Amino acid sequence: MLYSRRVMTEAIAVALLGVRAKIAAAAAQAGRDPATVTLVAVAKTFGADAVESALAAGQRVFGENRVQEAQAKYPALKQRVPDLELHLIGPLQTNKARDAVELFDVIQTVDRPKLARELAKAIAATGRRPRLFVQVNIGDEPQKAGVAPGEVAALLAECAQLGLAVEGLMCIPPADLPPAPFFARLAELARAHGLAGLSMGMSGDYAEAVAHGATHVRVGSAIFGKR
Repeated sequence: MLYSRRVMTEAIAVALLGVRAKIAAAAAQAGRDPATVTLVAVAKTFGADAVESALAAGQRVFGENRVQEAQAKYPALKQRVPDLELHLIGPLQTNKARDAVELFDVIQTVDRPKLARELAKAIAATGRRPRLFVQVNIGDEPQKAGVAPGEVAALLAECAQLGLAVEGLMCIPPADLPPAPFFARLAELARAHGLAGLSMGMSGDYAEAVAHGATHVRVGSAIFGKR
């Protein structure tokens, strides 16, 4: 068991070095400071031991898809590592809004007025104010979560009315098409609404996302291995 844990820790450390180097190279090529790109290590389906291995390698920002899975993994880790930052990157049900506000530091998947209202209530009740991104269904795919590009302005206005400060936009481009046009479209939308944050790019395309202005890239399998 100890040997397996050591092997996992070393493998994750090496993978993180590779991902960080690729981010730095893409940023430099785009004339950007690599420090402006936050690597969100997506640990969904991996246990707390994998997260601990990444922490040992200096990683501090993590992403999870489901509130319940995160509740089982992070409370003790966050107590032990106060600078651990946790992002929710999966769809959020309204009945889990308070749980999400209590645990996550960043919620990237605000995608409808009803959820915005529940988040506002949870923030008022708990006093915790996680940073927020609006998820955009950038490819207009019926099976995906996210607000339609044409409805971003209305949702942002609703958030503002509720006192919710949105710092950026998030998207998942269609899997079967080149991602660059979708990254460019999200960047355009963010500029149009004066938003600095751009969460886009995953294990297969994060370097391209950085080239198009991503401030956050969500990388899982390239760090932790196949699920």
